[in-house]
Amino acid sequence: MKELIHKFYTAFNELDAETMVSCYHQEVKFEDPAFGTLQGERAKNMWRMLCQSQKGKDFKVLHSEVTDHSAYWEAFYTFSKTGRKVHNKIHAKFEFKDGLIIKHSDHFDLHKWSKQAMGFSGAILGWTGFFKNKLQKQTNSLLTKFEQSRIG
Repeated sequence: MKELIHKFYTAFNELDAETMVSCYHQEVKFEDPAFGTLQGERAKNMWRMLCQSQKGKDFKVLHSEVTDHSAYWEAFYTFSKTGRKVHNKIHAKFEFKDGLIIKHSDHFDLHKWSKQAMGFSGAILGWTGFFKNKLQKQTNSLLTKFEQSRIG
């Protein structure tokens, strides 16, 4: 399964969402601190939205320490709402079904991310449940708008 994980992150670095989502099982379950839990097409659309939003920008992904069930990856980008540079370090865990990713869990320090992305307010609030819930509500709202724009 290492090859599939390499394919996924290589495609992400190239902002090739369709190759990324081709690595996912149709019943995939994705989870991370920023989006919470997403399933199926919604999880796939998250990658489509993220790739589309980074086209032509200073986005880069590096991946390493790939095993049959995990990987370490780093994302480098400018957070659009604040213009602040972010270097996020993520540990991913995977489960597979029918040769595709059925479960993908990304783990990162939300407080460190929030300090980088949002500065002082992120440093103060980024460790709280309130912040995490608000962030997930915002990211899921953006994802819903993205999905609606693809339909209409």
